[in-house]
Amino acid sequence: MLNPDMVREATRLTRAGQLVEATAVLQRMLRGHGDPAAPRGNAAPVERARLEPPTLELKANVIEERESGPSTQATPAKRHKGRAPFGGIKDLSGFSLPGPVGRAPLSKADIAPDGTRFVASTFSNAAGSRTYKLFIPSRTDGEPRPLIVMLHGCTQSPDDFAAATRMNFLADERNCFVVYPEQPRGANHAKCWNWFRTGDQRRDGGEPSLIAGITRQIMREHPIDPKRVYVAGLSAGGAAAAIMGATYPDIYAAVGVHSGLACGAASDLKSALAAMRQGSAGPIETAGPSVPTIVFHGDRDTTVHPSNADRILRGPGEDASLRTKILRGRVPEGHAYTRTILTDGGGLDISEHWSIHGAAHAWSGGSPAGSYTDPRGPDATREMMRFFLEHSLASFTRR
Repeated sequence: MLNPDMVREATRLTRAGQLVEATAVLQRMLRGHGDPAAPRGNAAPVERARLEPPTLELKANVIEERESGPSTQATPAKRHKGRAPFGGIKDLSGFSLPGPVGRAPLSKADIAPDGTRFVASTFSNAAGSRTYKLFIPSRTDGEPRPLIVMLHGCTQSPDDFAAATRMNFLADERNCFVVYPEQPRGANHAKCWNWFRTGDQRRDGGEPSLIAGITRQIMREHPIDPKRVYVAGLSAGGAAAAIMGATYPDIYAAVGVHSGLACGAASDLKSALAAMRQGSAGPIETAGPSVPTIVFHGDRDTTVHPSNADRILRGPGEDASLRTKILRGRVPEGHAYTRTILTDGGGLDISEHWSIHGAAHAWSGGSPAGSYTDPRGPDATREMMRFFLEHSLASFTRR
């Protein structure tokens, strides 16, 4: 149960800049202690197991195919029913996990392939400034190419997120640019995108304006195909990616959300905690028309409740012409998954939902060189890339 007095005290401490104390209050509340007094200690982090990524064979069988009406959700056949506890919360974004211990420093070989560039730059506007890292593929033929915007999770950096997802390696194969905006500690103590603040859920203001500004700046300075620009993210970055799709559907042709929440899932600290613990309640109003979206979420995620994946995909564009296809598969020596695909009358996939059975709060199929990854797959990076390149602004009729 949420203790209103403790929530108010945590809010007061946050506004005073005392994030450690505010976190301790929330941790005491979630352990069932009613006293707002907050100790200053933090639990020691636990080292993540380092596993080698397997060779993935994403073969699946069609399990079910049905018509989808306005109230039908693209949901997997099975759903983890438990309520996720708040183990690992360290700041008011709710996304911080115990940090990795003993991981070797990243090398250039972890981040990008030879013959490519990964360069730093900065964008500024009235909302502030953000640095970013831009991946430039090895082939420079001058032809317009796709751009993928990657929004890291809490405590991560562009280098770490690039190493974790290995998006740069796949982008070089497919001749794409990739940009990684960076959230500084000055904007959020744990470097989380502020997905739960209403001022950061709107077009032309706050963090969305900074991310869109970075996107546009790269589109001006490099040979980018304006019809093939995409945005993806993990955790708090996944929630931010959902916001970008809702607020800038004229820029982004498709969205990838890994372990995140829908735009508008929360408007303050109390609703953020509730949405993370048990899923957001009530209707979620998006700021714009729906955008093709691919979602990955572990059904054992105890940081962001798996039901949030359904909320991301629930939108105004569903009608009787849409069809739902459900497939199941398993990664060799890895996770089983349920993949739910929503297709329009023309055969174009409008959304995909990958429910990964037994997976927690980590990038599916990622590299252990980066943080917060689960190498047991399926490969979220490759599947997002495949989904993105199937869509362009011209191919999707906005509803």
